[in-house]
Amino acid sequence: MRDDVCLSVEHVWKVFGARSEKAIELAETGASRAEVREATDCTIGVRDVSFAVGRGETFVVMGLSGSGKSTLIRCVSRLNEVTRGRVSLDGEDLTAMSQDQLREVRRHKMSMVFQHFGLFPHRRVIDNAAYGLEVQGIDKAERYERAMKVLEVVGLKGCESFFPQQLSGGMQQRVGLARALAVDPEILFFDEPFSALDPLIRRDMQDELCRLQETLQRTIVFITHDFAEAIKLGDRIAIMKDGAFDQVGTAFELITNPATDYVREFTKEIPKAKVLTAAAVLKDGDHPNNGRIVHLDDTIETVLPALLHDSAEISVEDLEGRHLGVVDREAVADALEPEQ
Repeated sequence: MRDDVCLSVEHVWKVFGARSEKAIELAETGASRAEVREATDCTIGVRDVSFAVGRGETFVVMGLSGSGKSTLIRCVSRLNEVTRGRVSLDGEDLTAMSQDQLREVRRHKMSMVFQHFGLFPHRRVIDNAAYGLEVQGIDKAERYERAMKVLEVVGLKGCESFFPQQLSGGMQQRVGLARALAVDPEILFFDEPFSALDPLIRRDMQDELCRLQETLQRTIVFITHDFAEAIKLGDRIAIMKDGAFDQVGTAFELITNPATDYVREFTKEIPKAKVLTAAAVLKDGDHPNNGRIVHLDDTIETVLPALLHDSAEISVEDLEGRHLGVVDREAVADALEPEQ
């Protein structure tokens, strides 16, 4: 994670019910969600979660339905009040802010994109994209100018005069993304924004977000139930279960060293070739004479074609072009061997 922390979440709890302190007390002694609910009639949505997100990082929280991931993002953005704990954005304590202070943060520093687009059907695309700027009190000419720029960025140039119902689902979600980007936020919260889209459109939107992130380098917290999506988008991934984090790490760390059986189940179907890099299968060896070179962070998926067709081994170099060793067919085969 980057040293420059944008978002800090410290020991956050969210309990639904009147006896929240008693529920937390029981949970801290090891009681399960079900046991707490039976004893207190309270439901623990988020259970003592802590993490930090570096500026420009995409932090993905994933888990099954009911794991607490959407409740967590609503607490972090303070759409839900936190029962206990602290959330800080740029060092400012969001959990201690008044509604007026929080409103200003939401207007200028924070944007959200949800599964349901939430577009205004009676407003044109450009007015939907410019809505956050309108709330900020920016005059019409400037907000239209800024909205047009972000519409072009998300591939909707020429659609500004349409109404949302004239657009496909994927295009509507692009309008939602443009609206979030138009206010130039410091942090973006995504709550399963692509899960309602058809598979091909969903993949296109994932590609679009990756492209935008390479260019804009926003700080993102992204919620999903799809591990393949998490791998594609996330710099780091948190696996959530029963309101708590089971493990936090890169896709490589989660797949190669799962901390729990639950994480292992989540990751076992993911093709290792898409995640494991040349670094994972590096062996000592001199530079081969075939001229084939890969970099340390290239995935095995990109290395495989050369190994299978014309090279028994390939040189591995760092970004400075220094030879570090080789990868060969045997090492790759061993790495991709399914777990028994």
